[in-house]
Amino acid sequence: MSPGDEHDYRGKDQGSRVDDPYSTLGGTRQTRTRLPDGDPGNARRPVRNSRSLVTITGIVVLLVAAIAFANRGGGSDDDASPGTKSSGAAGSAPTAATGTKPVEGKNGTIPSGFAHDEQGAQSAAANYAVALGSAEMFTKESRHRILDTVYSPTAADKLRSPQDRAYSAEFLSRLGLDPDGNAPQGSTFISRTVPVGTKVLAFDDDTAKVAVWYTGLLGMSGEDSTKPVSTTWKTWTAQLSWSDGDWKVTSASESDGPAPVPGDVAASKSDTISKAVEEYGGFTYAR
Repeated sequence: MSPGDEHDYRGKDQGSRVDDPYSTLGGTRQTRTRLPDGDPGNARRPVRNSRSLVTITGIVVLLVAAIAFANRGGGSDDDASPGTKSSGAAGSAPTAATGTKPVEGKNGTIPSGFAHDEQGAQSAAANYAVALGSAEMFTKESRHRILDTVYSPTAADKLRSPQDRAYSAEFLSRLGLDPDGNAPQGSTFISRTVPVGTKVLAFDDDTAKVAVWYTGLLGMSGEDSTKPVSTTWKTWTAQLSWSDGDWKVTSASESDGPAPVPGDVAASKSDTISKAVEEYGGFTYAR
């Protein structure tokens, strides 16, 4: 759920929509966040679409962002359980937390046991975007675990092999990682998705379509990095289905933006970014 990350990768295909036959989703209320029980969060990745790479079929859309990022030119770091239905309190501020209490359960590091309602579908979509956009997607064992947790069994089975081929040694190398997805000694690989909000596009008891608007971080933080950490803004749309007591992704698509005007804060040094990622944990997202 890259939700992705990048500053401003304006390739020929920017703005194009990438479809994955295994997910869809959306929501309407504001998003509330809660700190997880000790685990740092994950995230999604920056994207600068590359036509030759995004044609790989059957892979999760969040990978597209990382593929595009891997083709970027170099640069300097210095520059650059189910709950019950509930509506929010009447008269609450636009940014106030609304809805039922976040889920208590977890499947590994991924929240589980979402409410069987619109709110639960939105919570599931946000948290799945975070998992699919995390650095754990770059190692085979953790990637398979994420796919089996986030996707329906049928979708996960269809995605596993194409994903493994997509995360090839050559692709990982372009990101500065070794064949097993590990960063060089002294460097920190960063891939983190940060949902900003969710919107329900369709809901019919056991199916839902939810859009997750997110920003993300992706890159390698280190003195010798040629892929400095950058940010991006994307919207990930997931099709969800209620299965075995929880929401599961069956297909998904992704599009650019909405993106705000970049601020004037100077980019931090690579060691500052590495320290921040190590010290600041991620969130469990809920409506």
